[in-house]
Amino acid sequence: MAEALAIRLRVFVEEQGVPLDLEIDEHDRSDAAARHALVRTGGVAVGTGRYYAADERTAQIGRMAVLAPSRGSGAGALLLEALVDAARGSGFARAHLWAQTHAAGFYRRAGFRDDGAVFLDAGIPHQPMSLDLARENASRG
Repeated sequence: MAEALAIRLRVFVEEQGVPLDLEIDEHDRSDAAARHALVRTGGVAVGTGRYYAADERTAQIGRMAVLAPSRGSGAGALLLEALVDAARGSGFARAHLWAQTHAAGFYRRAGFRDDGAVFLDAGIPHQPMSLDLARENASRG
């Protein structure tokens, strides 16, 4: 968890100016069911993300962050794939996320579809997006 938070603080708080009290939330402090993931390069954590139950059928993916030197290396794609696979394996039928609009193309390439109007979170425009995990299962089968 310390490695995940260090990456998030670097990316969201230092680079993007997100207030610390908005970045660290109840899913970090007290949600024992939230699942956090790291991607490592050469043993060093370079990316992180998490998911938690938005409801009994939907996993909310978020806090996806990759350190600047590792962006474009495929680390984010590996991380997203791991989170989606873990959510599917935990029985969720749908994955939902709020993509920063500059990164929405990354999520679209992974199969996510726009799911609502753009909104501001911490002053940053976000696009709600979702992925039907049952359909994704069928297309893989």
